[in-house]
Amino acid sequence: MSELSESASQTAGPYVHIGLVPNWAGLGGVFPEDLGAVMVRDGAKGERITLSGRIFDGTGAVLRDALVEIWQADAAGLYPSPRETRGTADPAFAGWGRCACDLETGEYRFETVKPGRTPFPDGRMTAPCVAMWIVARGINLGLSTRVHFEDEAEANAEDPVLTRLDARARTLIAKKEGPGAYRFDVRLQGENETVFFDV
Repeated sequence: MSELSESASQTAGPYVHIGLVPNWAGLGGVFPEDLGAVMVRDGAKGERITLSGRIFDGTGAVLRDALVEIWQADAAGLYPSPRETRGTADPAFAGWGRCACDLETGEYRFETVKPGRTPFPDGRMTAPCVAMWIVARGINLGLSTRVHFEDEAEANAEDPVLTRLDARARTLIAKKEGPGAYRFDVRLQGENETVFFDV
């Protein structure tokens, strides 16, 4: 009887794009548009914003094959979820988006609304923030982080998550580039490594 060798561990490769963003991968006809491609519909309430950035590996090279998902509350701080008991979330806002990074520049980009504050489990209010999940070739498990906004300094100063972090909390702050435009670059390793969460 021969010995069987263990299969090599796999990271997210080209199939993640085929399965999650088939239109982007050139496989039209599965969905009219890729799921998560549009977060904001006509009539959505709140400030429209753009969240964009790139993902850098430990050597400073840009990951061009990453896929990014975000989840967030609407402008009133309500989630479009059956578990939301505080009110009804904005029906014109999805609260979730998915984007494959540009293969040339590595840029991801979401058209969304600025989220409202939400309650932490202990009742304290969080600063406006976006949950982000990243997967790419070379990443064995999806990476989870949070995006806060530089122009929400007062709310950030009392946020239950940011206040538990040391100076690295700054790695979770999106920079304002102009009216409604925020940039959030992710660094997977090395100096200025982004804080990731085990969720």
